[in-house]
Amino acid sequence: MHWTEARDLVRKWREDNVRKSSELIEIWENSLKDKVHKLGDEQYQVLEQVCVGALDCHRIDVAEYCLKKLMAQFKDSSRILLLNAMELEAIEMYDDAIELLDALIKRDATNPAPRKRKIAILRSQGKTVEAIKELTVYLKRFAIDQEAWQELSDLYLSEQEYGKASFCMEELILHNPHNHLFHERLAEIKYTQGGFDNLEQARAYYCQALKLNRNNMRALFGLYLTAYSIATSQKCVSAKKKEAHNLMSFAMKRISQR
Repeated sequence: MHWTEARDLVRKWREDNVRKSSELIEIWENSLKDKVHKLGDEQYQVLEQVCVGALDCHRIDVAEYCLKKLMAQFKDSSRILLLNAMELEAIEMYDDAIELLDALIKRDATNPAPRKRKIAILRSQGKTVEAIKELTVYLKRFAIDQEAWQELSDLYLSEQEYGKASFCMEELILHNPHNHLFHERLAEIKYTQGGFDNLEQARAYYCQALKLNRNNMRALFGLYLTAYSIATSQKCVSAKKKEAHNLMSFAMKRISQR
């Protein structure tokens, strides 16, 4: 591949936010590395892109080469220091990476990237409690980050903190009430919590998930199981029992049709 074709392809991946790390490293080594100086100011974007791709592929040699070039040009840039922290993480120097990330957080408290990187390191180390603490602090400042709410919900579920996990899913539904997967996930958490009140809430959220996406098979099975649990509960009155049986029939009919 000619270096100009390689440049255009890498540029397209960058603009489209496509992450083809192994292909990127191959193009870098075969076509771009010796011609990168011809790219002008764009070379620094390419170097950053290749550095991230190299870390994905654990090509530390390539990452160090790109990082060295970038640090020579932007020695004190927070963006480049974040790449440095990612490299330290890749070579399992976690304490040094967290120390650098803490310095970046202190420098600019409004930048979410180093905070998220720190949380990722803590989770990869199995430090779930510390990750939850950091993520809770993060969400006090960046409350509209839906991915962070999902991450926090997952962390709480891993600790069997179902009440707190359901709170996170409720926040997600407030942000995006038309996402059927959020309703389904909250229904599953409520079903797992058990108890008649939680089962009724689970039924409502499963129904809403199916209202938003009638082909959600997981919600159909969940609705069937929830309705069965309600119907067999000692707390269920006759009127609700009839409603539960109707929901069971509806769900099983839809499942059979699919």
